[in-house]
Amino acid sequence: MAKVLYITANPKTANESYSLAVGEEFLKAYQQESPEDEIIHLDLYKTDIPYIDTDVFNGWGKLQKGKDFEDLSDDEKAKVSRINELTDQFIDADKYVFVTPLWNFSFPPRVKAFIDNIAIAGKTFKYTEHGPVGLLPNKKVIHIQARGGFYSEGPAKEMEFGDRYLRTVMSFLGITDYDSVIIEGMAAVPDQAEEIKQKAIEEAKVKARQFVKSEITV
Repeated sequence: MAKVLYITANPKTANESYSLAVGEEFLKAYQQESPEDEIIHLDLYKTDIPYIDTDVFNGWGKLQKGKDFEDLSDDEKAKVSRINELTDQFIDADKYVFVTPLWNFSFPPRVKAFIDNIAIAGKTFKYTEHGPVGLLPNKKVIHIQARGGFYSEGPAKEMEFGDRYLRTVMSFLGITDYDSVIIEGMAAVPDQAEEIKQKAIEEAKVKARQFVKSEITV
């Protein structure tokens, strides 16, 4: 049985969001194919995600100097503890489904905040004499992303930093098995929006079945 972390980042509903709508269909297809797997939904707009701020740096600094956790202030304790919870939850999962829109050439800021909470030296990667090494091999990621314009080819391709950034970060953490479902062009050609959505849903269903069949090596 695999543990799947389904991570969404959109304040809209599935009726209003192309990425969430396609993500839900992906999830349904996955669950039909592998109902025994555990699905954990992490809605980044409905959960506490600390920013890496003064409290966090102060808390980490005290712990690195050998102080007890009880020596931290209440705010430092709360934020450091929450970061540990999110990191441990991420490490504990076998597969990850990120569902995001493309906003201003990237993704919602809460995704970056989440990444800052899970990219932790000593837990998800480590520094070596040969450079940083990811500590999360044998895991899988798929990113479902909606884009109003067309960014898959041409000059606009270089302006897309959401999917490319996420792929880079996951590789940094040791996760090289990465795939995407891209829904794009709905704002550019609104008369084709529904057709684009349905095509993406069919692609998502196919990739969901592939996501199930891939082996997880422990």
